[in-house]
Amino acid sequence: MFQTLYSYFWWERLWLPANLTWADLEDRDGRVYAKASDLYITLPLAFLFLVVRHLFETYVATPLAGLLNVKEKIRLKATPNAVLEKFYAATTKHPKQLAIHVLPYCFHCWHGCHSGCKYRPPLRMPGPVVPPAPSNPSLSLSPLRVLQKPWFYDLREVWKGYPIQSMLPSQYWYYMIELSFYWSLLFSIASDVKRKDFKEQIIHHVATIILISFSWFANYIRAGTLIMALHDSSDYLLESAKMFNYAGWRNTCNNIFIVFAAVFIVTRLVILPFWIMHCTVVYPLELYPAFFGYYFFNFMVVVLQSLHIFWAYLIIRMAQKFI
Repeated sequence: MFQTLYSYFWWERLWLPANLTWADLEDRDGRVYAKASDLYITLPLAFLFLVVRHLFETYVATPLAGLLNVKEKIRLKATPNAVLEKFYAATTKHPKQLAIHVLPYCFHCWHGCHSGCKYRPPLRMPGPVVPPAPSNPSLSLSPLRVLQKPWFYDLREVWKGYPIQSMLPSQYWYYMIELSFYWSLLFSIASDVKRKDFKEQIIHHVATIILISFSWFANYIRAGTLIMALHDSSDYLLESAKMFNYAGWRNTCNNIFIVFAAVFIVTRLVILPFWIMHCTVVYPLELYPAFFGYYFFNFMVVVLQSLHIFWAYLIIRMAQKFI
């Protein structure tokens, strides 16, 4: 049964255009192609990223925060109360003022600071000493090399000779580091500070991992590197704004955030849908009939684009406050 599922999963018609097989993508004559087995290394690399992140937060970020006079906020913790626990679980998470007066006076304090109720998520506000989510370590590595390739300037070059496109060493390491980074984010999201867009973050990480992995299997590497470089272009600005915010440099934080908002909107709401998605939706059909991989790849890009629209709405609202 397992062998049957395996053969169906790797059926050429799912991954490759018509009249092409996996044999066409075997290494020969000095040309190297992407292989599914290459991605095995991303899991141990992901755990290595987690270790490096822990060491950085412990021995670099936290002492640096102390030097900048960034202090941890004091969080109140109420003692358990069976009556209030039962009321909170059975009635509502947002009690009316009348209910607060009917119950003991301590309800108000308990409702505001209690973190032990098993029926509600713990109160985990991001404190200022918590280092911001790490920016992608591949930011300073392969995206710069992507800019030096002809398909960055002429998007039709993305599909020239597809799928018989040899893999470059810079593309290999960009993919391995990028995928490992998103695996590490997915592994650590449960233990990180829980934010308002927790569900959207999970969807984003899962969609990104699937998109990166699929583009590797189907040799959509040129399109994949363009999409990853586009996403990496604004992340470091957001993390910089967070760090200055924690340090109390409000004006610097606000100015960087405005720049981040502009870069985010231009790259993810303009360049991605009107250039990159046009490249992945229109140009391939000039070379071969649509197949499952074509639809699946573009569907995952649409999922990411939907998340970008949601985040852009939140970013614009915050930018309006700064302005």
